[in-house]
Amino acid sequence: MSTEPRINERIRVPEVRLVGPNGEQVGIVSIHDALKLAQEADLDLVEVAATARPPVCKLMDYGKFKYESAMKAREARKNQAHTIIKEIKLRPKIDPHDYETKKGHVVRFLKAGDKVKVTIMFRGREQSRPELGFRLLQRLAEDVQELGFVESQPKQDGRNMIMVIGPHKKKAEAKAEKAAAKAQRGSETSAEEASAEEASVQEA
Repeated sequence: MSTEPRINERIRVPEVRLVGPNGEQVGIVSIHDALKLAQEADLDLVEVAATARPPVCKLMDYGKFKYESAMKAREARKNQAHTIIKEIKLRPKIDPHDYETKKGHVVRFLKAGDKVKVTIMFRGREQSRPELGFRLLQRLAEDVQELGFVESQPKQDGRNMIMVIGPHKKKAEAKAEKAAAKAQRGSETSAEEASAEEASVQEA
């Protein structure tokens, strides 16, 4: 079934509740009069509430309305950031250096506006000590709390324990900040090059 509203001669009812081009209420008029008003104003008669009794119709430039609606929908899709979930795997007895490396990855992902799934992998006897994994996940969450929050609390899943950390910043914001920083670096480099050039000219 078509979701397009009925317009002009396709509206087959004896009378309609008419709304003017600027939203003003014209009132209930015959379909003949409504079509005549549309023609005189060089506009379309568009059915905007088909289930009302009588149906509500509005005078508008339907082609322009469709174009603007399509552009708004396109813009909304463009601004809708796709959430990406990154995964980091840790062992309960991870050494300090490895922990710092893994934490660095989590920080980078959160700064980019991505979610991070942190998985603790238990092996052998470690499975009887889930508190080790829980403490490690809590420590990581505290270390990155300025950039992210615990979206999904630690939970046991077979031999693994999983926690999800969500970013405070949205993906679109992170992208905008990254672009701004890049532009800033570019302008600073240009300024440095210009001053170096000026200095070499003075020396000459």
